[in-house]
Amino acid sequence: MATSFATVTSAEPRFPLSSSFPLPLIARHGLKVVPEKMDLLIGRSSAFDLQISLNKPMLGKSRREYLTGESIFSQGDTANAVFYVQSGKVKLTVISMTGKEAVISHLPEASFFGEASLAGQKERVSSAYAIEASTIVRIEKKAMQDLFHREPEFAEQFLARLLSRNIRMEADLVDHLFNSSEKRLARLLMLMANYGQDSKPIPVIAKISQETLSEMIGTTRSRVSFFLNRFRNLGYIDYNGGGMQINSSLVNVVLHN
Repeated sequence: MATSFATVTSAEPRFPLSSSFPLPLIARHGLKVVPEKMDLLIGRSSAFDLQISLNKPMLGKSRREYLTGESIFSQGDTANAVFYVQSGKVKLTVISMTGKEAVISHLPEASFFGEASLAGQKERVSSAYAIEASTIVRIEKKAMQDLFHREPEFAEQFLARLLSRNIRMEADLVDHLFNSSEKRLARLLMLMANYGQDSKPIPVIAKISQETLSEMIGTTRSRVSFFLNRFRNLGYIDYNGGGMQINSSLVNVVLHN
């Protein structure tokens, strides 16, 4: 898998995030990885640390290292636990009856997944794979429920992250329904570069290939290559030292009618 690096420049965007979009309201917020109000709910500055709770000895909890491409669980497996990405990245996919595979989501470090088991899901409706060397914490359903009762703050933080992820997925769905593949790619690159967050953008290492990018936005690898070259020619992105630099002016592609 090819490795690329994405960073965001300090240049101000030509259009504020509050500008009008030619899409439903939810799509406007799609540029933000986590909306402002949800940031407050998650409480980055809060003294409470999820990791402290997850590091405590707990019956029904285990930790395992996964290699790139290794399966964490498969579609159809028994759903009896929740997972947490302690380090690395995870890909969720689903396969249709005809064998066609679709990428549901790419989950970064500090993400939960497999949480549908808490709502009574008996079998996994998707598969999970490590897309880079990852450390995954597995918490059995009963252990997770006990943790919620013992530590209300943990339950609140878990819910906040779950809601944040659902908002992002809803925005992704609207993006797929209404935007061209070129706009979808531009939006994805800006999300990967943490564009639009209240905190100062920081360099993000994005170990992701053009093939994976094409899976994420629902188009072909050749189209992704074409758009990347076009973005570079327009000055929206640049390659240097084996990496990719994302300029905030890439927002023009998303806002363009």
